[in-house]
This record gives sequence, C-alpha cells and structure tokens, in this order.
Amino acid sequence: MTKVGYLPEETSSFVGRRAELARLHTALTTRRMTTLIGPGGVGKTRLALRAVRAVADRYPDGAWWADLSPLSDGRLLLPTVSDAVGLADHTLRMPVEALCEWLGDKHLLLVLDSAEHLRGPCSHLLAEILTTSPALTVLVTSRQPLGTRGEHVVEVPPLPVDGAPDALRLFADRLRATDPRAGLDAPGDEAAAAEICRRLEGIPLAIELAAAGIGRHSVAQLATRIGARFDVPGVTVGVAGAYGSSCAAGAPSAPGASPAPGTSRLDLLADETAWPRRHRTLRTAIGWSHELCTPLERLLWARLTPLRTDFDAEVAREVCAGGPLTPDAVDRALQGLVAQSVVQRDGDRYRMLDTLREYGRMWLTELGEARAAADRHARSFLGLARRAHEGWTGPDQVFWYHKVSDTHLDLCVALEHLLAHDVEGAQEMAGRVGFFWACCGHLAEARNYAQRALDAGPAEGPRRTRLHWVLGVAALLQSDFATAEKYGALCTATALYDRDDEGMLGATYLTGITQLMTGEPEAALEAAGRVLRMTEGVPVDSGHRLRCRLVIVFALTALGRLAESEAAATALRRACERGGEFWTRSYADYQLALIALLQGRPDASATHARAMLAGKHRLRDRFGIALGLDLLAAAIAAQGAGAQAARVYGTGQAYWRMVGHPQRGTPELGPVRERCERQARAAVGDEAYQRAFERGRSDNAEVGLAAALRTELQL
Repeated sequence: MTKVGYLPEETSSFVGRRAELARLHTALTTRRMTTLIGPGGVGKTRLALRAVRAVADRYPDGAWWADLSPLSDGRLLLPTVSDAVGLADHTLRMPVEALCEWLGDKHLLLVLDSAEHLRGPCSHLLAEILTTSPALTVLVTSRQPLGTRGEHVVEVPPLPVDGAPDALRLFADRLRATDPRAGLDAPGDEAAAAEICRRLEGIPLAIELAAAGIGRHSVAQLATRIGARFDVPGVTVGVAGAYGSSCAAGAPSAPGASPAPGTSRLDLLADETAWPRRHRTLRTAIGWSHELCTPLERLLWARLTPLRTDFDAEVAREVCAGGPLTPDAVDRALQGLVAQSVVQRDGDRYRMLDTLREYGRMWLTELGEARAAADRHARSFLGLARRAHEGWTGPDQVFWYHKVSDTHLDLCVALEHLLAHDVEGAQEMAGRVGFFWACCGHLAEARNYAQRALDAGPAEGPRRTRLHWVLGVAALLQSDFATAEKYGALCTATALYDRDDEGMLGATYLTGITQLMTGEPEAALEAAGRVLRMTEGVPVDSGHRLRCRLVIVFALTALGRLAESEAAATALRRACERGGEFWTRSYADYQLALIALLQGRPDASATHARAMLAGKHRLRDRFGIALGLDLLAAAIAAQGAGAQAARVYGTGQAYWRMVGHPQRGTPELGPVRERCERQARAAVGDEAYQRAFERGRSDNAEVGLAAALRTELQL
C-alpha cells in the first residue's frame, strides 16, 4: 500500500521523551481518541508529530494533520479539517455530512493540533465523525481535555531537570542552533545550564527562548540574569517598554492585592500570582525574552499577531510597517525575532508559535493598536486579492492560484474585518477571490462570503456583478443549475445596465455553461457568439473573454460540428499559451481530447487528455483532474489497453470522491465513456478489469495520477 497523508516537517531536532512516546504509542494503537494535554510550550505538538510518524504506516489511508491554532473561532473548523483530509466537496450537502461520508470507510489517523480554544466545536465534530467512521483514530493536542465521550487523556509533563539529561541536551542543542560554535565547554557552563533548566522547570519553549537569547552573555551570566528575574515574584514589563530603550520592572505584588495606580492590563496578565505555576514560568520566560528584544522588535512582535498563516517578508512589511517601523526596520526587526526564536524561519517563509502570538496579541491590545493592525491586515489581503485578480490570465496565474489557496485563512480573517468595518472593501474582495475559491474547492466559503457581502449593504457596478457571478459559478460547480441560471440572468441584467463589457462576458460564460449542462448547446452558442461580437473592445487575453470562447468550443462539440470545434479549441489554446494561462487552456485540451476520441483518434485524445491533466495538476484543481482522468481512461480503453484503462478509471473515481460527486461531464461525454468502459472490460475480462479498477481507486491519488500521466501503453 502506497503511503499517503500529510504531516508537517520537523524543523529541529527531537530530544528525550522516551516514556511519553511509549505511552502515546500504546494509546494510538489501542484507543480511538487520545488527547495530549499540557501547558503551552511544553512540547505537545512536537511529541505528537514524532509519535504519529512512528505509527503512520499502520493506517492504510494515511495520517493527516490539521493545525487549528490559526482559527479564531469554530466557523472555519469544518473547512480546515476537510482540507486536511483531502476533501473538496462540490455538493449542496451540509459540510459535516460530506466529511462523515468521506471518512466513513477510511482507516486513517487524524490529528487536530492546538484545539484548546475550540474545545466545544471540536468535541461536537469528533462525536459526529467518530460515530460514523469506525476505523478512524483521532489524536488531539490541547491545554485541556475536550470532554468528548471515549476520550483518553495523556498528560505531557515538562522535561525532567533533576538527574536527567534531556533538558540539558535540549538547551545545548538549541544553543548550537543559534551559534554552531557555541557549547557548554567552559568551566561551570554545564552546571550553569542545568540551573537555567531548573529555573525554567524543564519547559521546552522556555528553554529554547533562553538558549536563543544568550547573545553576548556567557552561560553563567545568563543563569544569573534568569535567576535574578525569577527570584522577584511579580516582575512585570510596563507598556512603555514596547517603544522605550529599556524595560521597566514593576514592584513585587502580593497575592490578592489591588493593582497599584497606573498598572496596565498587560501587567495584570503578566503577574505571576495570577497563573498556575508552570504557566507563570513560561510567561515569565517569554517576558524575559521580550525584554531582550529591541523596542522595534517588540513592536513587530505585536503587529505580526493578526497573521494566521505563514508569511514572507513582503507581507510582514505590508501588515506591520508604520510609525517607527519603516519597511527597512521591519526587515531588520524580523531577523532579530528569528535570532531570538520568537519567529521561526523556513526558507523565505516565517511563522510564529501560537503561545508567542498570544503574548504579542496582549501587547497589541495594551498599545491600543488592535484595530489599526486589523485594518492594515485587511488592506494587505485586499491588495493581494486585487493583484491575484489582475494576474489571473498572465504568466503568474499558477503562482496566484496557489497564493490565494495558501493564504485562505488570512483572506477569511480579512473579509470578516471588512464586513464589519468596510462593506465596499468586503464586496470587492469577495468578488475578486470568489472564482479562485470556487476552483480550489472552497465552494461553501465562496457562496457564504459573496452572499454576506451582498447582504451587508448596497452593491453597485462591477462589484455587484462579480458577487452575482461568484454565487452563480459556485452553484454551477455544485450542480445547482437553477441557482446558476438565476444568477446568470442577474449578471446579464446588471452588466447591461452598467454597460460593463467584462461583466457581460462573465455572465455569458456562466449562462452558457449552465445551458450546456442542461442540454441547450444551440442557445449557448448563439449567446456567446453575439456577446463576443458586442464586446470586441475587451482585450483578447481577458479571462472572461477566453472563458466565453470556451463556451463556443463546448457548444460546437455538443452539436457535432467537430471540425469547427477543433479549430476553435486550437486557436483558444494558442491564445492561452501566449499569455501563460492554464485554467482555460486545460479545458481547451479537454475539448481537443474529446473531439479526437469522437473522431476515432484515441492516441491523439490521450495526448490532449494528459496535457489537460498536467495543467489541472499544477492548479491543484481536483474537479478538473477527475474530468480529465475519465477522458484519458476512455482514450486508453479505445487503444485496447483494458487493464491500464481500468486503473485510470479507478484513480478518477478517487478524485470524484474527493469532490463528492459521481462521475460528471457534459452530456455528450457520458455515452463515449460508457462505450469505452465496456471495451476495456471486454479486452481483459471482468475479473481483471475489477482488480485494476480497485487498485486505482485505493492507491494514493497522487501516485495514481502520476501513473496515468505516463505515456507508455500497457497492452
């Protein structure tokens, strides 16, 4: 069985935890639901990842990881878990129903990481999927148990610090990661490092921050500084320290005492007496690390906290620059935070651990910058949506497609903020990213945000047309043809009223594809031709114009005018190729494959089908891949390779399951597909056909697609 699943990469070495790994291994192999609990920074995620890697091969359908730390509430929990397990549902079902069906017959391990802030929604979801998925195993990491029925709790303690080397090994390892020349070689270093670990109570994140913060100090000096700080029971850092050249230390506070005049909210949050012991230790260690940062590094730490997904330096500048933080200062401060292990770096991408983000968020609130930071974040991602929309038909289409997909959570956060504070911005953003989301499989989100943006206030001009168009395209992909027809008519009416040529082309594409799917190719052909003539002023490489030409190709094929359709598809493909456009080009390849198959040229059909699949694979378009695999299987069957065709049909079924549909396609494809499938069965016999089909359906879908793309024929 080919290994499947997704687990994040381990970015640093793993130290100790033999006893915990043994307990977790037993739990994962004997229990259906296990929750790893422990305070922030104790290493739950790292332990879970190491344990899951060790048992992943036991699960034929893989081990899949869902990071819940970026979610602010439960609204995006279901889409996040669905994405994590490879489901991109294209149906009108309730999302939880689709997820339950997808997981129902799978033997897999699902990890929900950092679930403490979503305990209620997670508990409810797990009760659903564990009931309907008998072979499902779930591992959760959380600061507290979820309280779900059947939950088995495993507590993660800090690393031992008395008579055990693990905490000391971690300190030394992280010290070398900061400076490869560093070590514990000087006299007294090892004893000083052991004292640091003892003071930090073996909490891994606190130890890592201490090692990263050694700077110009010796290990002995670091131990003295940490000891001095921890010996003061109520040390706090005033808000002025975010900008000032030094950090102010507050006086000790007695348990239960009233706050002194002028005490900030952050002071109260940092007060050690308000937290359980290990939470206080970590919070104090983070506060000490915060003190070691420069004023601008502290400010950047706070301003980075609205970001929910990994980011690059350009995004950091857009979201965080302002006032004393110039763009150049952002770059310098970002590298400083990396050196302090506050921000993690992987290539040109950066991310912040959730525990450190929480601390930065407290500072952001205390500074009075929470609203301004959210405004900058929303403006940045509205700008991204605009650039992606403009770059759709250019040579960077694939880049923008992936960028929108990878920043999905940040786009949702930005949209929520705009819906509350800038309705016109929300309407523009939902209209510009909606088609990307529809193509990426986020159909429920595309419809939800487009409808909420329309409901939030009056929408005028192209904003209104785009929102109607997004709603119609999402409905079309969900086979909700009545709704697609309704929004096609609304798009047409508003575009005519506004004299919006781009809107007219978009409306005609939406209406035309709906007509093709409901058996009206003549109407689609006539309308597309008329609107293309009416809008000759629109550039030939416009996305809507290319898609409108695609309607003509589909309609000519459906009407049996194959020579005309082939010529139109070839011209359309060339136009797309000149501009670096993949999405429409792949459907031109699809039509060329279908035309060749209808003309009795299965070898040419297979070539075009593989070109279509290569394009759809670059775009991660599972719906398009499913369509292309069906056509490729038919072409292979027509060449007499029955077993190979059966396997490709099986891989196609795996992709159809990912989008929640039975086989689909334009009406004229159905009879061809059925005829070729009968031909494949006849070539190898029912038993051999079924074996090959099941192999394709059960294999890793990526592996099956790679096999389908190989050109050698297996007769």
